Amino acid sequence: MAAVRILHLHSSFDLGDQQSRTVRLINHFGGQAEHVLLSAASDAFGAADMIDRRVKISFPKDAAPALTGMPSMGRYRRLASYMKKFDLVLSYNFGAMDGVMAHTLFTRSMKLPPLIHHEDGFEPDEVDKLKWQRNWFRTIALQRSDTLVVPSKSLEQIARTVWHQPLEKIARFPNGIDTGHYDRRPQRGSFPGFQKRDGEIVVGTIAGLQSIKNLPRLVRAVAAAGPNIRLAIVGEGPDRDVILSEAMRLGITDRLMMPGYLRDPARFIRLFDIFALSSDSEQYPVSLVEAMTSALPIVSTDVGDIRSIVARENRPFIVPRSDEDALAGAISGLAKDAALRASLGSANRLLACSQYDEETMFARYRQLYGSVMKRADFARQS
Repeated sequence: MAAVRILHLHSSFDLGDQQSRTVRLINHFGGQAEHVLLSAASDAFGAADMIDRRVKISFPKDAAPALTGMPSMGRYRRLASYMKKFDLVLSYNFGAMDGVMAHTLFTRSMKLPPLIHHEDGFEPDEVDKLKWQRNWFRTIALQRSDTLVVPSKSLEQIARTVWHQPLEKIARFPNGIDTGHYDRRPQRGSFPGFQKRDGEIVVGTIAGLQSIKNLPRLVRAVAAAGPNIRLAIVGEGPDRDVILSEAMRLGITDRLMMPGYLRDPARFIRLFDIFALSSDSEQYPVSLVEAMTSALPIVSTDVGDIRSIVARENRPFIVPRSDEDALAGAISGLAKDAALRASLGSANRLLACSQYDEETMFARYRQLYGSVMKRADFARQS
């Protein structure tokens, strides 16, 4: 089978849920595909380190048209012309929407390959209200895309009612992980500086340290939940100093662990007693599925699909986004009840292993990509 040529258009290729899923798909396709990847953020390629070295992929920063710039027919024509040498174009989030617009404008006249667009969430400036300009631009740009892929029910609803996409054009593929990989004992050495004294409970999270994750909210909730609770925040990002300042203000820096980015959460996530999310916006967070697969109880703000993702027994601990007292109360309640933590963790793991395994996700994407390319050989597992 000749390898298919895939062009990826990203808002950013720094590590996040969407980029992690893309990397796992690229690695899964192996030698069946060759990839070229462009990022609207020209210096954002942190997720590239996770790509299998045997995969054929290039990142032509200066040798390809820019994904950002003033809208013009000339720039869109250059983007469209670049697409002609590929079998499939995959675009991701609003930062790549100029590429989608270029495809819609020129796909018929240039006989361009099929384009599939993926939407995974929004920037902090759209947490409370979507911007009408971006909604309008998406609606126009997506007219001639082959499929719009979303991971969550809430995004599917937005795609139908706000971006006016027909139901038959939308594919909702929940994110999946290698659930078997998370059935392992934790390794303290994989988490530098990890501490837990007798009688203490560790609340942990894995997230980019960005304003949309609102991690100072989690710091305040842990501080209010009780003196025997430690907080572990795994990740890197621009809000690191903001988080540390809030912990210092509340006098809990001795209970805060921030080791930075750590590879392979399966090695350390079971060191946590409770997994928590304090985000202002999420859709279908991979870290949540990783925690569920690791048999952890979940405390979270009620955003995106989180309430419907966790086990039914865990839903009372999914609290209103703006209610910090409820977030602290949920953490405190679980911290005091080991049996409840265990039962919720078991229910979450059972659900995750039955519904959120990555092999199901891989099969869905293979079928979709192979179908639009009319490549039955690609749609099948090799």
